[in-house]
Amino acid sequence: MTRRETLTGESAVSQGKFWDVPERPTRNGEQNKLQPEDHPVHSWYRFVLSFPPHVVRSYIRKFGLGPDHQVLDPFCGTGTTLVECKKFGIPSIGIEANPMAHFASTVKVDWKPDPGGLAEHARTIAVLALAELAEQGISDDGPLFGTSVQQAYNVSTELRTLESEASDLLLAGSISPLPLHKTLVLLDVLRRHGDERYHRHELLALAKALVTSISNLHFGPEVSVGPAKVDVPVVAAWLNTVLAMSGDLETLRNQEQTPARVFRADSRQVASLVEPRSIDAVITSPPYPNEKDYTRTTRLESVLLGFVRSKAELRKLKKSLVCSNTRGVYKDDDDDRWIATNSQVQRIAEAIESRRVELGKTSGFERLYPRVAKLYFGGMCRHLAELRALLRPGAQLAYVVGDQASYLRVMIRTGQLLATIAKDLGYEPLGIDLFRTRLATVTKEQLREEVVLLRWPG
Repeated sequence: MTRRETLTGESAVSQGKFWDVPERPTRNGEQNKLQPEDHPVHSWYRFVLSFPPHVVRSYIRKFGLGPDHQVLDPFCGTGTTLVECKKFGIPSIGIEANPMAHFASTVKVDWKPDPGGLAEHARTIAVLALAELAEQGISDDGPLFGTSVQQAYNVSTELRTLESEASDLLLAGSISPLPLHKTLVLLDVLRRHGDERYHRHELLALAKALVTSISNLHFGPEVSVGPAKVDVPVVAAWLNTVLAMSGDLETLRNQEQTPARVFRADSRQVASLVEPRSIDAVITSPPYPNEKDYTRTTRLESVLLGFVRSKAELRKLKKSLVCSNTRGVYKDDDDDRWIATNSQVQRIAEAIESRRVELGKTSGFERLYPRVAKLYFGGMCRHLAELRALLRPGAQLAYVVGDQASYLRVMIRTGQLLATIAKDLGYEPLGIDLFRTRLATVTKEQLREEVVLLRWPG
């Protein structure tokens, strides 16, 4: 396999205005950030671990895609590939198992709401929510750091809280009592006075405001809890986010017709969802084999918006994801059978187990490290096998993945292994592009993030 030199695209097929967006040369540390021209729609809500729109643009160009093609993102997350395809007039399909991410994707490709109507309705909701809070003796001014709720306000009502089962799902301290109360009041007003034309966009705006300004969460890239914010503006933060959405929709009025469908489903079970031999290209970024629990990234908004209400629902969600961490391993998982004869994956699992024994690591999670490696590559093998029925002959695929050393510092060359697995399934590996390098949290080594390029001969 060869290392391609750049991510710059070939000449565009489409003549839409978005093809005029330049490919900005950026420093390695900026490769995963939104560029200024990417903020419309993409910034409505985005995973901290999302891959950037400029990568999608590059492969749309490289693959020569246009309105007569159809693109699939089987790990669509918050819709980066789908939004880019829609901007370029290319039909697309997304698959996502996480209900919060699935919801975000469906909203981000829905450009039908009238921008003025959305803004007007949001302002009405804001007035109603502020009035209700005022009756309780609560202002939405904030922020008051280091001040108790009692010192901040003479609150004349008992603060609202979540039910205990839902509250137990959250990272402790992820949102302070007063901001939580104000968020629940706003949600209640939205439900009582909602307009179905705008409701989903208004809920997504609240999800974004929660993780960017209302909560105590910190992303770097692991999700953690930062200093407590006793009070912050909630209604104002939400309203500003909705108004930004309205402004974006105004610029997209003439591009809403391009179809973009999003299914909430397991990426390992997609054959029944998509018409056989209907996909011309795949542009996606699956989870990496590491110890990141991807459900934690969206936990707060998932709980507050009602997508996950109990441990049973959380467990069901985790079982629908390709296993990539020890918190996603269950007794009946059997994806490892898909790579039982793959000597490279088996050697990595054996190396991890040998390192564990050598270091005397005996915790339950550490004992699972070798199994996670096998389940991850087995799950990806199962996905690639299922995907074959959907691909047109000559379909091109781009998988953004990263090397990992999370399991006792045993290096996992994810891209190389996926290319080998794909070749065994009948795909033609075309090369591996270097996207960027990043610094490993523990070892401080430079790890490669790459784009594995495949072709389906048909």
